[in-house]
Amino acid sequence: MDIVGACRAFVSVSERGSFTLGAAAAQIPQPVASRRIAALERHLGGRLFDRSTRRATLTPFGRDMLPSARRLVQLAEAMEYDAERAKLAPMRLAVPDICATRDLAHLDVDARRQGLRLDLHEAPPARRAELLRSLQVRAAITPVPESEARWSAPLGLASAAEPRARTVYIETLRGGRTDPVRRRVWIQPEDDVPHVRDRLMRVRDTVGLRPGQVTVAASLTSAAAEVLDSADLLLCSPAQAAELDLHWRPIGEIELTRGHDVAAATGDEVERVRTSLGAGIARCLGAAVHAEVTG
Repeated sequence: MDIVGACRAFVSVSERGSFTLGAAAAQIPQPVASRRIAALERHLGGRLFDRSTRRATLTPFGRDMLPSARRLVQLAEAMEYDAERAKLAPMRLAVPDICATRDLAHLDVDARRQGLRLDLHEAPPARRAELLRSLQVRAAITPVPESEARWSAPLGLASAAEPRARTVYIETLRGGRTDPVRRRVWIQPEDDVPHVRDRLMRVRDTVGLRPGQVTVAASLTSAAAEVLDSADLLLCSPAQAAELDLHWRPIGEIELTRGHDVAAATGDEVERVRTSLGAGIARCLGAAVHAEVTG
């Protein structure tokens, strides 16, 4: 039985001394109020009202049960109020700071149209992980290897001048002994993760580049500025290259992929972000969406 509904009818009728007025105050038909109170009497094992009079008069048993019924109704109303507040509370989501403001705004709009409010926090990978560990956010978009990625984008090298070749080989950055200018490859913070950085560093060492020719930048902005002002190269996705007016090419020696998935305190939050916001997040990342994730 619906004990909360029955207690609500019981309290309402007792306060007004009438089944008709009590049912109207509880916003239910009078026969429904009568059935609920009768079910509550059967459940509790005693009569709550004296039905020998025209008014709804409480029995001694009914007077004893009324305070508990009131507390239960008040608690149920408080719970309903808390539930409404919880549904209106925004989901704090940590996202990569490489996302364009326009795309994040569209992501927020997509969420609102599905009844979900977002509180977006832009941060580099390490900071996003810390925000999630310290429970300052409910979920975070985190970098993962391609095999575990929900969203992925190819990584290549982008330059200010359009290359003649369709593929850029890192070994061509070696230069000659008399060449004082050695071109560099800049890794932005979003790709400063082992499954990207370490693989690229191994290629650097294999082809004989100097250590400083493949380096991690302090920010995407500083890396882009270096590339725009020189012949250096930026490790980035095609979408980023287009946004920065750079010319993107794949890497000849290695295939690199930037992968992301969502991490959260609960599996329900993970699925909620994946299913409700997946397309919008892919747009923010300039990535493709994978229907299934393997790991």
